Amino acid sequence: MIKKIDHTGLSVSNLEKSIEFYSGLLGLEVERILEPAPERDLGKVNGIPGSRARIAHLRKGEAMLELFEYLDPRGKPLPAGHKQADIGLIHVGFASSDVREDYRRLREKGVAFLGEPVEFRPTVWVVYFRGPDGEVGELREV
Repeated sequence: MIKKIDHTGLSVSNLEKSIEFYSGLLGLEVERILEPAPERDLGKVNGIPGSRARIAHLRKGEAMLELFEYLDPRGKPLPAGHKQADIGLIHVGFASSDVREDYRRLREKGVAFLGEPVEFRPTVWVVYFRGPDGEVGELREV
């Protein structure tokens, strides 16, 4: 029986850059960094024989964000024009105690946003932002 959503995985172009973004700007804690090792046959898990990746586990509370920097094969960037309406994973959500303050703070640090904070329904504020590789994150305050 499924108990809960455990984590979200992102493929990134540069592990250090993404760790700095998610830990330095968003406050996730680096739990571990896994370097490629022959005994870890990633291909048996992801269906890409011979693939190798550096992996980082970042945690906030019970939730984990798992970052993969594929060394072999190298991943392709998100296609130009990728929109939230496209099929597939569209964003990773982060709980915020104050969306408007986080929006202000992160904009000052150069984070790009898709819009401004909106009260989506009474007492629920949301705003979407872009991560280092163009992936979309959501800040949500309830």
